Amino acid sequence: MSDENAASLNHPLTASTRIPLFTPENMTSEQEAVYLDVLAGPRNEVVGPLRAVLHVPELADRWQRLGAFLRYRTSLPERLNELAILVTARRWNSPLEWDIHARAAGKAGLDAEVIDAIRRGSTPEFADAAEREIYEFARSLNHSGNVPEPIYQAVLERWGTTGTVELSSVIGYYTMVAMTLNVHEIPSPGARGPSLPLPESLADGTLPLTTLPAGAVRPRASAEC
Repeated sequence: MSDENAASLNHPLTASTRIPLFTPENMTSEQEAVYLDVLAGPRNEVVGPLRAVLHVPELADRWQRLGAFLRYRTSLPERLNELAILVTARRWNSPLEWDIHARAAGKAGLDAEVIDAIRRGSTPEFADAAEREIYEFARSLNHSGNVPEPIYQAVLERWGTTGTVELSSVIGYYTMVAMTLNVHEIPSPGARGPSLPLPESLADGTLPLTTLPAGAVRPRASAEC
């Protein structure tokens, strides 16, 4: 394995983990094959839950393929995909998931004030109805395991069946990611300090409700909106 590839796996640790993390020197051939496949894909590095899941190479391979689709290839605009992931990261209080996707959401065009409001557990103010609908869909599903009919229909009307199925799958997948990161205490790369405070108002993981404006259900839009 090249020095460049090895460096992408050997991030400095900011905390002890509950399980050992692999280095290029102690990976099996099956683990190395998955690792190199990840490097060749859109992630370009092995961070987060894959560092834990490499203990089970077959699971890691299927995991990374599913994750690559749900992060990079859904029909939803990237900023909305990342918004749903941020709500999930905040719900499960997962700092590493938050760190990665807060940066991605900003690059994708999600307003910095919206990102910071979610981080603080405050009510975000949305200028865009589509963003408000995605937030409420993700907030409700994470909190109660279901989505109220008006919110479901708003997302369905705007993004169709495909987009709605993809959205629920993104939230479910990143719930799994957050739980994996949390339970195994996988650290952030680069020795960054904690960036996700836990306000008292978020002790039970409940994010604040927004108010959908009248006429929020609109005709279905294309993924380029």
